[in-house]
Amino acid sequence: MTKTKHKNLFDVAIVGGGPSGRIAALMIAQKGLSTALIAPPSGKSDGRTTALWQKSIALLQDIGVWPELAPSSASLKKMRMIDDTGRLIRAPEVVFDSAELELEEFGFNILNKELNYVLKEKCAKQDRLTVFADSVDTASFSVELAHLRTSGGDEIQTRLVVAADGRNSLLRQTAGIEVKRWSYPQEAVVLNLEHPLPHQGVSTEFHTPTGPFTLVPLPGRQSSLVCVESAEGAKKLRDLSAAELELELERRSHSILGKFKLASEVQSFPLSGLSAERLVDQRLALIGEAAHVFPPIGAQGLNLSLRDIADLTEILAGAHRRHQDVGSPAVLDVYEKRRLKDIRTRTNAVDALNRSLLTGFLPVQLARGAGMYLAGKVGPLRRLLMREGLEPGSGFLLHR
Repeated sequence: MTKTKHKNLFDVAIVGGGPSGRIAALMIAQKGLSTALIAPPSGKSDGRTTALWQKSIALLQDIGVWPELAPSSASLKKMRMIDDTGRLIRAPEVVFDSAELELEEFGFNILNKELNYVLKEKCAKQDRLTVFADSVDTASFSVELAHLRTSGGDEIQTRLVVAADGRNSLLRQTAGIEVKRWSYPQEAVVLNLEHPLPHQGVSTEFHTPTGPFTLVPLPGRQSSLVCVESAEGAKKLRDLSAAELELELERRSHSILGKFKLASEVQSFPLSGLSAERLVDQRLALIGEAAHVFPPIGAQGLNLSLRDIADLTEILAGAHRRHQDVGSPAVLDVYEKRRLKDIRTRTNAVDALNRSLLTGFLPVQLARGAGMYLAGKVGPLRRLLMREGLEPGSGFLLHR
């Protein structure tokens, strides 16, 4: 239920209206903590999609939203990687099959607009969750409490603020947490396509000289596309007519799904990265893109954010049961120590893979080619990589 113009005290206040903020609010409220969600109304429909791995799907099941999302999602059974760089040293094709791990699928691809709608509806009905359809105007943090003031004049006091307000986080800036930023000479062109041939649950990633060209299954005979290009190349694609663009994208996909027809508007955005130096400060914890940003490669972005949320919720729920102050330095220190390794490892891995596609340096090409060759030929290594991609640390556990 939405409330305004009240001064309330909460255990936790989450700031941010994207999937990370809403999922965090639902999870924390369902653990019995009084929770506020400050989420400004979104004025634009998000035509992109998100691939979520099995552990992330289990999280959506736990908070009660997956049954409504399942009908509009597509299962991801196989992931195929094809070297389409045309360079002297080229890697062999590699196929990662979920059946090798005795799984029905790696996960599902979901339309962002469907995910956002279902989460918004669930938040409006969730017990112990108060939604403020507004943005934060000012924030201050003291030893005892954090104080938030919304643009509409609501004053909120809370024991802990969770920043899910994106890469330009006001809360992170207010707390003085420094970030490392970097950019790439690339843009991602994103759209959805219809095609006559079935994708059969196979996600195909062509590695090109400018970055990945990735087709990810959607329900029926549709797929989402992320095409990473140079800034000049992205502009050329945007400037094409619909018929010209469909033909060009079919050419780049080598017609593996037949003729393309545009099924959404064309969007593009520059690629960049960000890593916060700390994940916590006084009465503050960072999650999602307030803490880490990297290119849309390997479907790691939101999956990594959901691991932030799962770990933070588990820690806060434990502190709440023990009647501890959920915003105390001792509690927040546990969260930071648990998350830093996973975040640093994923950020560095995605950065290294992306840069390996851009370089013409032969030793790097050789190393990438050798890695893909071994992944394709050596079963235990391939299965280890698959398990690590789905859940950090699980690839090094003993499996029957």
